[in-house]
Amino acid sequence: MNRTFAEGAVVLAPRGRDGAIAQAMLAEAGLVAETVPDLAGFVSTLRTGAGFAIVTEEALRNADLRELAGFLHDQQEWSDFPFILLTERGGGLERNPGAVRLLETLGNVTFLERPFHPTTLISLAKAASRARVRQYQARARLEEINDGQASLKLALSAGGLGTWALAMPSRTLRAAHDSKAHFGRGEDDRFDFDDLIAAIHPQDRSLLDAALAESVETGADLDLEARCLWPDASLHWVQINGRVERDLSGAVVQLVGVSHDITERRQDELRQRALLELGDALRHMTNADKMSFLAARILGETMGVSRAGYGTIDPVRETITVKRDWNMPGIESIAGTLHFRDYGSYIEDLKRGDTAAIGDVRLDPRTADGASALEAISARAFVNMPILDNGQFVALLYLNHAGVRPWSAEDIAFIRDVANRTQSAIERRNAETALANLADSLEREVEARTRERDRTWQNSQDLLGVIDLEGRFVAVNPAWAEILGWYPRDMVGRRHVEFIHPDDMAASDAAYQQAVAGRLHQFENRVRHRDGGYRWVSWVASSGDGLVYASGRHITAEKEARLELEAAQAQLRQAQKMEAVGQLTGGIAHDFNNLLTAISGSLELMQIRVRQGRTGDIERYVEAAQQAARRAAALTHRLLAFSRRQTLDPRPTDINRLIVSLDDLLRRSVGPTIELEVVGAGGLWTALIDPNQLENAVLNLCINARDAMPDGGRITIETANKWLDAKGAAERHLPPGQYISLCVTDTGSGMTPETIERAFDPFFTTKPLGEGTGLGLSMIYGFVRQSGGQVRIYSELGQGTTMCLYFPRVIGQDALDEVATPSDVALPLASGETVLVVDDEDAVRMLVTDLLSDIGCNYLEAADGPAGLAILDSPARIDLLITDVGLPKGMNGRQLADAARQKRPDLKILFITGYAENAVIGNGHLDPGMHILTKPFPMDVMSARIRELLGTGAERADGA
Repeated sequence: MNRTFAEGAVVLAPRGRDGAIAQAMLAEAGLVAETVPDLAGFVSTLRTGAGFAIVTEEALRNADLRELAGFLHDQQEWSDFPFILLTERGGGLERNPGAVRLLETLGNVTFLERPFHPTTLISLAKAASRARVRQYQARARLEEINDGQASLKLALSAGGLGTWALAMPSRTLRAAHDSKAHFGRGEDDRFDFDDLIAAIHPQDRSLLDAALAESVETGADLDLEARCLWPDASLHWVQINGRVERDLSGAVVQLVGVSHDITERRQDELRQRALLELGDALRHMTNADKMSFLAARILGETMGVSRAGYGTIDPVRETITVKRDWNMPGIESIAGTLHFRDYGSYIEDLKRGDTAAIGDVRLDPRTADGASALEAISARAFVNMPILDNGQFVALLYLNHAGVRPWSAEDIAFIRDVANRTQSAIERRNAETALANLADSLEREVEARTRERDRTWQNSQDLLGVIDLEGRFVAVNPAWAEILGWYPRDMVGRRHVEFIHPDDMAASDAAYQQAVAGRLHQFENRVRHRDGGYRWVSWVASSGDGLVYASGRHITAEKEARLELEAAQAQLRQAQKMEAVGQLTGGIAHDFNNLLTAISGSLELMQIRVRQGRTGDIERYVEAAQQAARRAAALTHRLLAFSRRQTLDPRPTDINRLIVSLDDLLRRSVGPTIELEVVGAGGLWTALIDPNQLENAVLNLCINARDAMPDGGRITIETANKWLDAKGAAERHLPPGQYISLCVTDTGSGMTPETIERAFDPFFTTKPLGEGTGLGLSMIYGFVRQSGGQVRIYSELGQGTTMCLYFPRVIGQDALDEVATPSDVALPLASGETVLVVDDEDAVRMLVTDLLSDIGCNYLEAADGPAGLAILDSPARIDLLITDVGLPKGMNGRQLADAARQKRPDLKILFITGYAENAVIGNGHLDPGMHILTKPFPMDVMSARIRELLGTGAERADGA
């Protein structure tokens, strides 16, 4: 309802001028009035606030009064709204039966018969207004009372107080819900005086009876702190305060007061006293078992449990052994050995270092199966707290209670506090005892070691010396006299450098400074003997207290033996090198003797057949000689590859594309019984390599894999991008960086560790005699290493072999597409171009110049660099320079080419070389217009290359 202070009238008189007349009368008397046209407006105005109402009977007679009744029903307890009802016939109920209905509805109503005298209306109106004002005053007093009660209730609640009243002598208890909560009861739970007595701890009930009796008899205020048991069996403390109320005769009517839950405060006080008692007692105890029992007793008494104790753990057998425990009267000890598994599975928690706190063993799944066994030892509820030593479960602190008991976080924290303090005290006591024993033993040991040190100093065969920070000897032992002829009187006070070999002086002083800075691990120098000679000594030293303590071992004999051993090892390595060279040259000589026999024999028979006029067989001998020559060229090529001195033509290469181009050749080479699989990595990086050499390497690896699988199998060729960090690169003996790996894997017989160790040795082969030269893997190894990469073998007997080739990634260069070789293109003959041929081998110049004549070229020739340069300096026309790289008389082929380019910048140059002067020609990085051809070369290849270079359409270079 609207909280109004309105005193004016609301007038409802819908007929004639009754409303206006009434409003005018009230206004003349100084009263405010408001007229409304209908019942709905009337009720609405009443709800907004009014002092009283004047209503005509006919306005209400047949109307629906439910809205008006609702307004009256919603009035607060202080309100009784006054009505003045203007009737047509007397106001008595016996004369106006319709008024009965209105009286029941309106309640506080005064009937005024019309016509009426104005004075009567004014009198009734003022009386109604005064009555309404008194109602407003009553409302204010009620609000003050309610506000006070609310403030009191809020204060009680904020202070944790609950109110109660105990009627006497009937002992009828009325308790607010806050007070009930202090005893563990809900707001709707019954809680009479008998329930109160039942809630008080049995040991404290007599205290409550005595306190109540004293208050009733003496009138003293009730003041009691008692323990109470909640329905969940948890223990709490309650403070009860009350005051006696008497009637006029002095008889006690009731006790009223408040209750307060002081559990936390009492527990804090009890636990603080317990910790103080524990600390005071532990300070005077030395026996660990007694200290543990003291902690158990204090815990048991403070927590009010049935039993407390410590036990040692056997984690393997899962047992606890208890020597002594504290028990409440009537509770039996469990001293002895118990098996955890007999009581449940919570041992798993303890092993992890977790505390097991169970309030009711019947309800916890870890103990439900062993609940009867636990209850038999008075452990319906328990706490098991593991004690760890260096992370190992070695002991247990346990608390048992015969009844159900929840364990709060504060309980666990207090138990852990006691356990930690006790454990620390025991460890400290043990440490103090050990320290005392150690001090005694140290004193005896110091005496013994002092005697031992003196004996060591005197008897040591090593040179012992003490040197100050200025480098002067403070003390030396007798060994100096025995080994170097110097007595202490000769050395003390002199600088150590006075006894050092002049060549070792600087290094010895640096070693001394290192010892001064901390520790010298090992240092060798020569120390002067009294006879003027020198002896080798190996030193170790350290510093402390401003002195350097040095110990030297006489190693002259060892040094001489070591030098002799190093010399012998050098001779052995040289012999091994010569053996390897002998093996290499022997293999080369064997193969070349066979090839030279085929070449020379074919030439001799050709000569004989020409003399005999039998030219029909000449073609057969020519073919035999050429085949032997090609085999010799292949052998030298492999030798150069192994030595990493072959001439390479490195180009940016897409290895995936190269492998795809070899697919048909590889499948025909390995045969139908071998399954070949190619796994190319997407986005493979580019490598700078000689693609022809890589093709030969892949073919060789696949053939080797085929030979390792005589009954068939699978070969997998796989490429990948590899980013090698410092560790991965070191394992492969490569610098860290980005690499492309090419791996060939077979499912063959595999290799032994011994075979892997020798796989790259020249002429080493596991194939039957005559089926392999032993240079295949050597050639691959040399090619990969010369390309800046590495080869690794991964193999197990019976499991197959993986050969992995690693090539450095080249950045900023795209792989080049393969172009047709000159032999694939029909090239025209020359038309009188001039070629300068420079080679120190007469036979090579003869062959090249004859070839030039055959293809229509003019030629000039020179046997060395200076002679060739003289021709280049002449005005002669020269379209192409063909030069060997290795030339005599101080100018090689590259120097000759560079000099030629000074005068003839567009001159085309073709290097021909039978040796790998890669450093000379630029490691494959040639200037534009420079090309290379490796000896020996077929004449048709040489012819095609010359015609290709001369027929490119570039301008011819005439001399200046």
